[in-house]
Amino acid sequence: MTAIDDSTARDPDVLRADMVRALRNQEGVTSEPVAAAFSAVPRHRFVPDAPLELAYDLHGIVPVKKDEHGLDISVMSAAHLQAVMLEQAGIERGMKVLEIGSGGYNAALIQELVGEAGEVTTVDIDRDIVDRARLCLDDAGYDLVKTVLGDGEVGVPDGAPYDRIIVTAAAWDIPPSWIGELAEKGRLVVPLTVRGTTRSIAFDRDGDGLVSHSYHLARFVPMQGEGVARERKALLRDGVAVQTDDVRVRLNTEALNEALDMPRLEVWSGAAYDLPDELELYLSLNLSSMARLHAAKEIVESGLVEAPALLGVPALVSDDSIAYRTRRENEETGGFESGVVAHGPQAEALADQYTELLRRWAQDHRRRGAATFRYMPGPVSSSVPQDAVVKHHGVVTVSWL
Repeated sequence: MTAIDDSTARDPDVLRADMVRALRNQEGVTSEPVAAAFSAVPRHRFVPDAPLELAYDLHGIVPVKKDEHGLDISVMSAAHLQAVMLEQAGIERGMKVLEIGSGGYNAALIQELVGEAGEVTTVDIDRDIVDRARLCLDDAGYDLVKTVLGDGEVGVPDGAPYDRIIVTAAAWDIPPSWIGELAEKGRLVVPLTVRGTTRSIAFDRDGDGLVSHSYHLARFVPMQGEGVARERKALLRDGVAVQTDDVRVRLNTEALNEALDMPRLEVWSGAAYDLPDELELYLSLNLSSMARLHAAKEIVESGLVEAPALLGVPALVSDDSIAYRTRRENEETGGFESGVVAHGPQAEALADQYTELLRRWAQDHRRRGAATFRYMPGPVSSSVPQDAVVKHHGVVTVSWL
């Protein structure tokens, strides 16, 4: 949490100025217009029940609404992530912008960026969230923002075309409406979930499809309505699960559970373990039969599964075996070395495939921004590349520098 001076902890203007300085220092804010927007909008007015220190915490997520199970279904995203996405969007004065997923604060920032000559529309599927956003926007003086109740899956066609569309919930797919409502030279910024990992991707129009301009690590609550994620999850035993959104991956629950009880095979790659978010993205998109392995803390402490599974780790699965990434200290590889843990009758074959990917990434793609995403809408044809990610409305392909 950002350090707070006790003498000014109750002064929102001071806290806001401190937040903007921290956003600049951590390169969340890299342009003067975005800095000015964050300086102008009173963030605390959009979460009146939250402590001021939390409202202005650089990486703090403020819960807004929970479901019947106590899980967050609406939050005010961390200021740092909002800044990164606005920088990705490249919003200019006079633009028309659609925000999918309301909260109020981000729409107010966008209004500052487009100015009085621009137009901002924010849409959400939840009546409570829309009403709350309207109240907060009016209270803070942003009555020009248009709030709409509706499923973001269909956008807001009445206001199209939009120069920018910004999605503030994790999306499993890109519906035709988002591309159709985008101006010819427009940009879509969306936290897109691909094989269980989410990145905020800035897409530009590329013919009938989209091509990425940039991407950044992002975590968001999932979309609701028609855009809900399409994933399968298999509980292997209490505290251990695998999940995938790839229909081509078979999850044999009984056999994979039995594999975990077989002796482990450890294989070390001799390659550096570095930039874990970039490595995770590469593995998720290049493992031939990928699922994410999750394990509870007590399972990790027992030694059955390694610590990377606490937050979910890309795993290579076959019908009866599983392999996943781990690491160990090794000064010869710059501090840490990547490796593989495998279980089951096919452990050696899976470990070899996985280790080869670790080496290839370290040798050829160990940098930020090495991936270029393309999205092509429309029916899936028989000529789809093997490494393509098949969605409901189209296909995602990724190339690597």
